[in-house]
Amino acid sequence: MAKVELKKPIVEEISENVKDAQSVVVVDYRGLTVAEDTDLRRQLRTAGVVYKVYKNTMMNFAFKGTEFESLLPHLEGPSAIAVSKDDATAPARVLAKFAKTAPKLEIKGGVVEGVYYDAKGMQDIAKIPSREELLSKLLGSIQSPITNFARVMNQLAEKGGAGAVEPKAEAAAPAEEAKAEEPAAE
Repeated sequence: MAKVELKKPIVEEISENVKDAQSVVVVDYRGLTVAEDTDLRRQLRTAGVVYKVYKNTMMNFAFKGTEFESLLPHLEGPSAIAVSKDDATAPARVLAKFAKTAPKLEIKGGVVEGVYYDAKGMQDIAKIPSREELLSKLLGSIQSPITNFARVMNQLAEKGGAGAVEPKAEAAAPAEEAKAEEPAAE
């Protein structure tokens, strides 16, 4: 079997992994212990991220002609890719968090939703909360005024309501006006 035929399935596997990806991050994993690597893989898997080590030449062939072509300059030395098809910021978030405890892990660069970011840019992407966190914050900000309104209405109802106070004030006002008009008529 020719070398090209052996490499073709690997290139196709990489291409399939990145085909519908929201983000792809390239990292240098040199210096990680086996325990650290195992822990990193577990955290990434939990976040729904595919993490694989491939030969740079294989990734080079798979990335050519795609939106991930801008990652080609980073394919030097030991490289692994973290791919997410669901949460665009998950790979950067998990890798940046893990790199704080394992400084040997180096984020080289990545593409998030079609936009290339260098290592510094990926650190900024890592600070963006997940979609679920953003949605829950949005829901909380929408729900807060409604909850406050309901609380105020409940307090008014417990005190006899706003309607009970206003008619008394309106009833008193016409009587006072009538008294004020009578002396003026005389």
